[in-house]
Amino acid sequence: MEAGESKPGREPLVSAIVVSYNVKDLLLDCLAALFQGTDVPLEVIVVDNNSKDGSAAAVEAEFPQVKLHRMRKNVGFGKANNVGLEMAGGRFVLLLNPDVMVGQRCVGELADFLLVRPDVGAVGPRLVRPDGRPDAAARRAFPTPSIAFYRLSGLSRLFPHSPRFGRYNMGHQPAGRAHEIDAGTAACLMVRRAAVAKVGFFDPAYFMYGEDLDLCYRLKQGGWKIYYLPSAQALHIKGASSRQETARMLYEFHSAMWTFHHKHYADELPAFGNGLVWAAIWTRWAMLSGWSAVTRNPNVSP
Repeated sequence: MEAGESKPGREPLVSAIVVSYNVKDLLLDCLAALFQGTDVPLEVIVVDNNSKDGSAAAVEAEFPQVKLHRMRKNVGFGKANNVGLEMAGGRFVLLLNPDVMVGQRCVGELADFLLVRPDVGAVGPRLVRPDGRPDAAARRAFPTPSIAFYRLSGLSRLFPHSPRFGRYNMGHQPAGRAHEIDAGTAACLMVRRAAVAKVGFFDPAYFMYGEDLDLCYRLKQGGWKIYYLPSAQALHIKGASSRQETARMLYEFHSAMWTFHHKHYADELPAFGNGLVWAAIWTRWAMLSGWSAVTRNPNVSP
């Protein structure tokens, strides 16, 4: 039995859901790190989004203790996670991308935090990129129209530590200290099952991107707090799945931006204001898509 794996007949404290699409090697490394670095009762669920690279067969062969569900087609990130949730029995649910390698005690630190903070609905770790840079998506503010403007206009990059202009990635908060955030990233985020039961899980209107912001928004609306916990750490390779279909992912990212705005903020703005938001989002999509096509660069980031 692997470290952290639940004993037969014992309910897991944490159910980890990993949605995978054509990233076999990363997926296997992710699962290895998860089992080796976790010392709490754990079950792992892999939902394979109809991969063609042998991912599902490799998981069955190397990690027979994993609950594996094979989708007949790629239904997107949110819908696949919803399938995983139906299979999960844990008190807490760890959302985990296959390109994330959790560090020692990362899962235990996140679970311990939720155990002692019943007011917290979700908590995320400090995420680090392979070059040592922090992954800014680990701590975010909601993209209100003004915050989205600061990000899209580049002001957030010019003034990353400003409480106003740099608020989207919480640049005004010390990265080494635990603090409340609006949203983490579903690349690695632990959510309280009881909270999800009250506010709902992922909205299937999002194919990929945005569903974690939407979930965190509904958790906050439901009275739950969301935290960033830097004592728990994980490595995020980032972008392995999206690089396979750059044009599609650029479209889905910007579509998710508009879906989130339309769902949560459109009623607060006049039609002209919503038109400006729509134009800004899709102008940015056109520019990035054009740049990606001209340079043939699969690493263009949304």
